[in-house]
Amino acid sequence: MESTTAAYSITIKVSLGNQPGTLGRFATAIGEAGGNIAAIPGFEAKGPVVVREIDVLARSPEHARKIIEAVSELRGVSVHDWWDRTFRLHEGGKIEVNPLCAVADAQDLAMAYTPGVARVCTAIAEDPALRHTYTMARNLVAIVTDGTAVLGLGDIGPEAALPVMEGKALLFKEFAGVDAFPICLRATTPDEVVESVMRIAPSFGGINLEDIAAPAAFEIESRLIEALDIPVFHDDQHGTAIVTIAALVNSLKLVGKALSDVSVVISGMGAAGVAIGKMLLDRGVGEIVGVDRIGAIHTGRDQMNSTKEWFAANTNPERKMGALSEVIRGADVFIGVSAPAVLTASDLRQMSSQPIVFAMANPEPEIRPEEADGLAAVMATGRSDFPNQINNVLAFPGVFRGAFDVGAVRITENMKSAAASAIADSVDVEDLDPRYVIPSVFDQRVAGRVAAAVGDAAVTDGVIRSP
Repeated sequence: MESTTAAYSITIKVSLGNQPGTLGRFATAIGEAGGNIAAIPGFEAKGPVVVREIDVLARSPEHARKIIEAVSELRGVSVHDWWDRTFRLHEGGKIEVNPLCAVADAQDLAMAYTPGVARVCTAIAEDPALRHTYTMARNLVAIVTDGTAVLGLGDIGPEAALPVMEGKALLFKEFAGVDAFPICLRATTPDEVVESVMRIAPSFGGINLEDIAAPAAFEIESRLIEALDIPVFHDDQHGTAIVTIAALVNSLKLVGKALSDVSVVISGMGAAGVAIGKMLLDRGVGEIVGVDRIGAIHTGRDQMNSTKEWFAANTNPERKMGALSEVIRGADVFIGVSAPAVLTASDLRQMSSQPIVFAMANPEPEIRPEEADGLAAVMATGRSDFPNQINNVLAFPGVFRGAFDVGAVRITENMKSAAASAIADSVDVEDLDPRYVIPSVFDQRVAGRVAAAVGDAAVTDGVIRSP
């Protein structure tokens, strides 16, 4: 059965008879309905009744309504109101703009705005690079999407993508102090996205591309990196790849295997799958076989775009063919960035000894952890309610923090590799465990370590504005 989660949680405002046993019967009814009380954040006693707001975790919107029906029938309990906590959290958005200086009198106004601001404008006109010193661009990322590949929802459009981009901005600020702003574009071609970003780029110090469908995402990123003098980073590709590599490095330590000796099967040849494959190649992996909806990627196969043709030319040297269930035989590592339930327990039994399984499709993984229990030596997913969450938030805030701190003009492969190593090293060797190969997203050390490693790599690579 699917577990309860905060994503479907509700708050119930109720009056409970102020007598022994009423709260107990209320809690029992929620438990019997399959709900889980998460918190009782506020209550108010009013004579014969107690008014409480109680947070309850559910499995789905339908399940939440069944919980409400169950408690509404209880004697001594009156449901005054209830609401979906996730929708309530998003009301009015999740970010806002705040001032960094006061405008309390005429002197403040004269410096912050006219006439004093003209001096700064003139300085930037003479040296445009000064915008990275004297404007918000020094610490501001544009989170750009066209809404064509949002989460696991697909092409839902720029308006519907906005809550995700707001959430991304929230994480940038919370974890690394980086300001970020959502830019949701109504665009239908790579040309339109590239042109739009190039036109707004003077306002920003970096571009984070997000939820853009492949193969257009590859072209858009490549063209913007070439055209702009600020970091451009497609998080669905590189953020996912960085954290995946970090988790794999630590997992291989547990099973005593070297990356150069292992065979990896990647399910999903979109942005994330291709980027993971490229990072694995850079680190000298033994073998990679990519699989899409048609089957294994190999040279000479039909129905491949230019990206898949590149992937075929650089991986799968034995030209393995067939479905996932065929090419998984003997593999050491499964990395899934594809679709729910494409891998079975039977498939895991066909892998090599002590297989590593990263099933990262969201919200439903390629195989659920309980199905892999006892079969996988290490199991990771993209979900927060299971151990070993492969979450991009471990990477992108620190990557941009590090790039901004040293004035980097681009993100290099060396910088990405340094970020992966910093994340992996955030788990001490003596603490490594099959349920703990990647640090928690709430580990406050991680973003700083990633930033430092990325900054050092940028300096080494010589991609900074000035020494």
